[in-house]
Order: sequence, then structure tokens, then C-alpha cells
Amino acid sequence: MYPAVLIVDDEATIIESLEGILSDDGFEVIHAFNGYEALKKIETDSPDIVLLDIWMPGMDGIETLREIKKKFPNIPVVMITGHGSIESAVDATKSGAYDFLEKPLSIDKVMVTINNALNFRKLEEENLYLRKKTIEKNSITGTSPAVRKLYQEVMAASPSDAAILITGENGTGKEMVARTIHQFSMRPEEPFIIINCAAIPEETLDSELFGHEKGAFDQAFSKNMGKFELASGGTLFLDEIGDMNINTQAKILRALESKTFQRIGSGRVIHVDVRIIASTNKDLAAEIENGKFRQDLFFRLNVIPIHVPPLRERKEDIPLLVDTFLDKLARQSSDPKKSMSEQALNLLANYFWPGNVRELKNLMERLSIMVQDDLIDVTHLPHPYNPDFKPGPKVERRQLFAMDTLNQARTAFEKEYVRRKVEQAQGDIQGVAKSLGTSARFIKKRLA
Repeated sequence: MYPAVLIVDDEATIIESLEGILSDDGFEVIHAFNGYEALKKIETDSPDIVLLDIWMPGMDGIETLREIKKKFPNIPVVMITGHGSIESAVDATKSGAYDFLEKPLSIDKVMVTINNALNFRKLEEENLYLRKKTIEKNSITGTSPAVRKLYQEVMAASPSDAAILITGENGTGKEMVARTIHQFSMRPEEPFIIINCAAIPEETLDSELFGHEKGAFDQAFSKNMGKFELASGGTLFLDEIGDMNINTQAKILRALESKTFQRIGSGRVIHVDVRIIASTNKDLAAEIENGKFRQDLFFRLNVIPIHVPPLRERKEDIPLLVDTFLDKLARQSSDPKKSMSEQALNLLANYFWPGNVRELKNLMERLSIMVQDDLIDVTHLPHPYNPDFKPGPKVERRQLFAMDTLNQARTAFEKEYVRRKVEQAQGDIQGVAKSLGTSARFIKKRLA
């Protein structure tokens, strides 16, 4: 299907000459002699691009441009005039014109401009699609009252630049909420940088946040940009900020108040424009009381508080979450999608879920590997999700010695060892693989 070009000009000769050239190049050409007719043609024919003359009787080009951008904001508009001036070019650009061409028209320039505009539109559409997919990927799944309330808070908070403090237990999806806020903010195309305050050693946290110059300390072999600098223009997510040491808290507060910082080993002041989102699973009021968290930093971060509910407060979402996880796992493995019986779902609804949604996700991954049937039933749910679960026969010592080869004994031992480790880790296959220094693929193979 060839791109459609709408030419809007009150001079028939201009339309005829452009129409001939563009038709020869494979474009579908539509024409209109004034702004009113142009708006009707856009509604009925949906052109991919508009070439619009500025000087026309009645509704002029600038007014027509504004109406087009108001009703059809995604259509690129290229302005054409024989009376070009800096003022009209600026006015057209401010009103949303993609580009500005002067008569007499250079055919080569017209073709280059049209193709650039169409490529720009395609890129915008691709970015919009990718952003939509990112939002879908990071959105909180559920329809419970608790999740609907969370949605409302996220949508209200996202467009502002105010600091946000997300609270909630481990595994509830605090990072997912932070990513969703970023995607709906005024900075969706800018960086989203995460720093896990609990995972980085205290002695290197300052360097991770603010960066350092070469030679600033023994291990500083090269200049390093910190997370603050990398996030400039976008969002910095301070994950588990309740675990940050009190000295670093003071430096963070100073950077937030002044919007400036210095790399370690440098005297140069760096200015940044960063939106801060922080999260914690701790009771910061109690941490303040115990002298472990600065009250002034808490007030700076807690401009908009958002609480992510634990899974036990939104158990009506479990069937939807189960279906979502099983669908994703089936697509990843190219295996048929499994489903879960109503009786098994009822057992999951009665469980306390200390690990929240993360624990449920781990359980679904484990069951999708270990259950050979298409339907996951009550008998497949292990303890503690099913109090009546009877585990399969364990490998006894005498069974190992009865095996014919060392490989058979080693494989049997590994299967039993891995099974127990995964059970202890509440189905967290990735976590077990990391702790054992092996791959998730190996763990899945031993579970199969």
C-alpha cells in the first residue's frame, strides 16, 4: 500500500505539477483547494502526510495547521509558501509543522522532506507501540479494589515531578509500580535508572550514586559516572532506601535539595534534573525513631506516598495472576499453556503468601516445569500451599549404592538436592541457581 499525500493549495498549477511528480514516484495523491476542504479530506481519506500552503483565502495555512494538529496530531504537515519569512516559519513550527518549504519548489527537496517526514512518523508510531508494550509489561495485574486504588494513585502521581515514596512488603511489585509511574510521567523517553541500596556495599554506595574521577581511591582505575548523572533528565529509582546508611542519606538529601553534586575526587559541581522515586519494605517512622533514618530525608521523599498492597489483601487477583504467569511461561518455552483447577486455586487463596506476587510467580514457574499434565490440580501443589501434600519417594542412601554407575548416583543425588533447595526457596529457581553457582537451565533440567 503506497503512502497517501494530501496537497492543499489554492493554485491548481501547483497541485497538478506536484501530483504528477508524486504519482510517478508511487504516491497516492489527494488534493484540496482550501483549509475547510482539507479537513474534510483528512477525515474521509486519512492521508499519511499533508503538504499545506500558508497563503490561502478564507482559512489560511497556519489556522488550518492548528486545526489539523488538534484533530489529527499524528499526521506530519509540511508547510509551503511563496512568501516565506522567518516569522511565518517560526509560527508554523510552533504550531506543529514538521518542516517548511519555499516556492519555487525544488523537487529533490520535496521528495527528501516527504520521505523524512514519513520515516519520522513511522518511528513515532514504533516508539508509541514500544512504550505501550513496556507499560503492559510493567503494569500491576489485577482488578481487585486494592489494585484499582493503586492504579488511581499511580495515574494521579505520574505526570508531576514530585518525589514519590513507594512502600510495601518484599515481592509486592514496588519496582513495577515505579516503572509504570516513569512510563506515564512527562519523561517516558528519558532514562529510568535503578540503584538497589540494600545490595551495594556501604563503602561503594557513594561512588555508585555520584560517580568518581580516575585515581579518587585505590580501585578508581577510570572515571565513572554515577547513577545521579546517568539519570539526568529522567527518573532515579532508589530501591530499598531504608537500608541506606545514615551518612549517605545526608549526601542524598543535599543533592536533592540543591539538584547538584560532585563526583568523588572532583571539585566540579554537576547540575542534574532528576525525578526521584524511592521504595522501602521498612517502617521508616520506626527507623527514624531508632535513629537509623533521617527525618528530613523522609519528608523530602514522602511528597507522594504510594502503598503497594500485599497479595493476601488482593486474593481475588490470584486466578488472573496465575493465568498471566502460565501464559507467559508457555510462550517462553513454546509449550502448550497449562491451566489450574478451581480446587487448586481455592487452596492458593487460603495461603498467607509471605513472599507475595514474587512467590506466586516462582511457584507457577516451578509447576509449569514439574507438572506433565495440562491441568495443574490440588495433588500437584506442594507443601505449604497444600497442607495434605504427600511428597514423592526420596532417594535413600541404600538406593544410591544400588545404582550401577557413578553418573546415575550423581544425577539422582542432584535431582533430590535441587528439589529440596527449590522447595526451601519457595520455588525461586533463579535464586537457587545463583546460590548454587549454576544456571536456571540446569536447575530446570534436574527438576524435570
